[in-house]
Amino acid sequence: MAAAVAAFVVLLWTIGTFAMLWSQAAMWWERSDLARDRAALSSREAQVDAYKRSVSEIAHDIEQRQEALEQVLQRVDLRVAPEGVEGAAAGGTGNGPAAASGKPLSSVSPETARMQALLERQRALETSLATAAEARLARVEKAIRSFGLNPAALGRMPSGQGGPFVPAARSFDFAPELRDLAVLLTRLNALETTLAAIPSGRPTAAPMQSSSYGYRRDPFNGMLAFHAGIDFRGPHGQAILAAAPGKISHVGVQQGYGNTIEIDHGKGLMTRYAHLSGYDVKVGQTIGRGQKIGRMGSTGRSTGSHLHFEVRVNGAAVNPRPFLEARQDVLEVQQTAKRRVHDRSDRG
Repeated sequence: MAAAVAAFVVLLWTIGTFAMLWSQAAMWWERSDLARDRAALSSREAQVDAYKRSVSEIAHDIEQRQEALEQVLQRVDLRVAPEGVEGAAAGGTGNGPAAASGKPLSSVSPETARMQALLERQRALETSLATAAEARLARVEKAIRSFGLNPAALGRMPSGQGGPFVPAARSFDFAPELRDLAVLLTRLNALETTLAAIPSGRPTAAPMQSSSYGYRRDPFNGMLAFHAGIDFRGPHGQAILAAAPGKISHVGVQQGYGNTIEIDHGKGLMTRYAHLSGYDVKVGQTIGRGQKIGRMGSTGRSTGSHLHFEVRVNGAAVNPRPFLEARQDVLEVQQTAKRRVHDRSDRG
């Protein structure tokens, strides 16, 4: 009897111990599951945070580049064919969304992929704009050289600008290629302004006479002398026209020249109209190409009614003939430059 009781007690103890161990094991398994769930949740949260940072960084990059592009293009008219941009974005750069992220395309979220694709198209647009600007700059420089002028020297000339320093809203430090594009467009704008100011219109309807630019026999004393311009023979009172747009810088008598008008065209360019019989403009007046400024005469050191026409660059006389005999293709490039300068002026 005592043995049976003892065995029963041992059995109860064994069952209790087993139940306690089972309960502890169940609690451990539950805690392990909870820990795994927490770890998985933390991992997912980390992935979400990383995704948010990735999207935010790309969006910030796009915003920066867009603002910089708007600043660069604010004062220039560069038209790039949409298909050219699409082509460059699709295959011209070799850097798609996967390359930008450093991950295979399948591992990039749709939102991130779309933003990266937009960023690549933005970069392709910058490349296309630079290509278009370089081509246009080459045409403008060629046109300026055809007048016998040096584009590099004219492009370095100060344009009389000033005012307080106001830093740009965005720096180009994050995108050196945008800084290079801005420098390129600044030079293009300066040379287009120069080309637009170059005199290319005839100053009168009268034909050029034999007395041209260079050394000749002086008509009064027969001695060798330098003639700094070209003479146009015509009737007294014939209209004298501005060869290019500009501002009247002088109206009055000059020794040897008689009644004289001078027009400042900017960038160191000036035209002089001498031996006039009368004036139709005043100092400070802004005039356009082909506008009547005076009347032909024979004042000053003159043997008869004619116009003495000079072109000067930084005060030095140059041969006016290349300006008056420009080829049609050069005049077309100049006319395009004038339209763009006018458009930029209208935009402020």
